[in-house]
Amino acid sequence: MLRGSNAASFVRCAVEHGMPVKSLGNPFAVVDRRVGVVIITWQRRDEALAAVHRLRELPERPAVVLVDNGSTDGTAEAVRSAYPDVEVVALPENLGAVGRNVGVARLRTPYVAFCDDDTWWEPGSLARAADVLDEHDRLALVNARIVVEPGGADDPIVGELRDSPVPGPDWLPGPALGSFLAGASVLRREAFEQAGGFSERLWLGGEEELLATDLLSLGWELCYLPGLVVHHRASALRDATHRRRVGLRNTLWFTWLRRPFGAAVRRTLFLARSVPRDRTSALAVADALRGLPWLVTARRPRPAIVEARLAPLDEAQRRSTARRYVG
Repeated sequence: MLRGSNAASFVRCAVEHGMPVKSLGNPFAVVDRRVGVVIITWQRRDEALAAVHRLRELPERPAVVLVDNGSTDGTAEAVRSAYPDVEVVALPENLGAVGRNVGVARLRTPYVAFCDDDTWWEPGSLARAADVLDEHDRLALVNARIVVEPGGADDPIVGELRDSPVPGPDWLPGPALGSFLAGASVLRREAFEQAGGFSERLWLGGEEELLATDLLSLGWELCYLPGLVVHHRASALRDATHRRRVGLRNTLWFTWLRRPFGAAVRRTLFLARSVPRDRTSALAVADALRGLPWLVTARRPRPAIVEARLAPLDEAQRRSTARRYVG
């Protein structure tokens, strides 16, 4: 057993090198300095407080950064008061997913888990994710299994993650992915920063697809790991119509930013046939068209090898029952 100055030296060394160490206050808790957590929230004070509470109870004791996207309901003040050891960043406006970029910049951990204010990580999942990322240095991101609460059933998207048609290298510890769900993922900081994080233009809603493609284009890999678990209790405080409008706009933008011309035309025609013919869809298309000058200058089709790998997703998305532009 290490005692006195020897124990202190060991703990100091372990922390500096990102190794997990046992909490001195709780011998059954393992403080894992490899993973920090970023939460983004907006106008959900009670849910944000509950999310932070759950994270503080995890055995890994991760560092937590909460980014408040300009709430006016006292979210930032409430979290600061209840959890003074949690870093709270109060933004003056709602930056959407870019709030995650802000949170990642505040952490110093090699790996970062994202958490929404209506999701929570199962104990031990963050440490397991770090172990896997330690073992595979070209793996940028792992996506957890998502369990819907109350009830405990798998989210419908889980089947699509498990049965992903994307081919991947033999060394991957799980099915290769062409995209991910941010609130259920742990990523490698180095890869995230190299790819530029989440796009400011896309804001929020399907923003993961662009980042995933850019990671793959840089030679990184993404995979699904069913041994990691995130629970999701959908918040009642959400605007489904606005989310559909932004999500459809972002799908169109991504399609024309990164897909070759033929594939972009086919995807656009499929969306035209399949989305509801209503005011929300019309507004989404108008929003997308307003971005044409930017699209022309920012368009950068992904490499042919990446396009070929991800082409099977087109058929999977056409059959999907979990990805629908409704609301």
